[in-house]
Amino acid sequence: MSDNQNNNHHKVVIIGSGPAGLTAALYNARANLNPVIFEGLQPGGQLTITTEVENYPGFEHGINGPELMDIIRKQAQRFGAKSYYKEITEVDFSKKPFKLKSYDEDIYADAVIISTGASAKLLGLDSEKKFMGYGVSACATCDGFFFKNQKVLVIGGGDTAMEEANYLTKFASEVIVIHRREEFRASKIMLDRARKNPKIKFLTNKVVKEILGKEENGRKTMTGAVIQDTKDLSTEKINTDGLFVAIGHKPNTDLFKGILDMDELGYLKLKPGTTKTNIEGIFAAGDVADKSYRQAITAAGSGCMAAIDAERWLEEQN
Repeated sequence: MSDNQNNNHHKVVIIGSGPAGLTAALYNARANLNPVIFEGLQPGGQLTITTEVENYPGFEHGINGPELMDIIRKQAQRFGAKSYYKEITEVDFSKKPFKLKSYDEDIYADAVIISTGASAKLLGLDSEKKFMGYGVSACATCDGFFFKNQKVLVIGGGDTAMEEANYLTKFASEVIVIHRREEFRASKIMLDRARKNPKIKFLTNKVVKEILGKEENGRKTMTGAVIQDTKDLSTEKINTDGLFVAIGHKPNTDLFKGILDMDELGYLKLKPGTTKTNIEGIFAAGDVADKSYRQAITAAGSGCMAAIDAERWLEEQN
């Protein structure tokens, strides 16, 4: 093995951070496995764009997302885990040690834990791309502050949409939730909370066809949206200052296409009751393999499971 391979050879490499990756790192570090975490472009994962986390056990009065991630990261580092704020760009799981690439650097691993999470889905309109960051957003907690006393739209019908709508009422003067169906997927408690909020209105059986705006002196500004009725196909224009897309998530698994087994939505398939993928020595935790719960605490729990599975598997190899 070359010196370079020696320096870049680790017992456990964790791809992705967030509660799953950082909890896995904590457990593997305490087992003296010196894990390294490639935290990618969004260190701390989706929780870093969440202001208040009220349902994570141990924090009676809630805690903000970035702070929670920072605490777990420091806890893992205390036991010897190392964080690299780099992306893994390529993987080769065909032989051992497993080979990973971060741009032009090669990294070798005896075991790999994948915790790359999921990303917000978008509407897929050209006008959405054009005005992204100029009125269009996929994260209310990141951008809500910029819409003080303004009228905004929230697209979606699940818990995420209700949560974003409620959050936006702290800043916006009016929030309109637009949903393509009559029925909402949101849990009763979230829907009731949104319905009781005097600043929130609902438009059902409607979809966004176009985002309107203007461009002056190189500065883009969103001015409204064209909404279509899903039943009679009539359209109307709504003047609005902002639009928040809250229509769910897509697992970040493009890197593993054709290598690891995944379902039709792209979520990694695991052996029942474990965090094992179809390749021995490759494990997965968190939202990358979980389409039903997607909570910080379930991600952390599966991170613990993946770390224990990886540790036991490594012991068997030796």
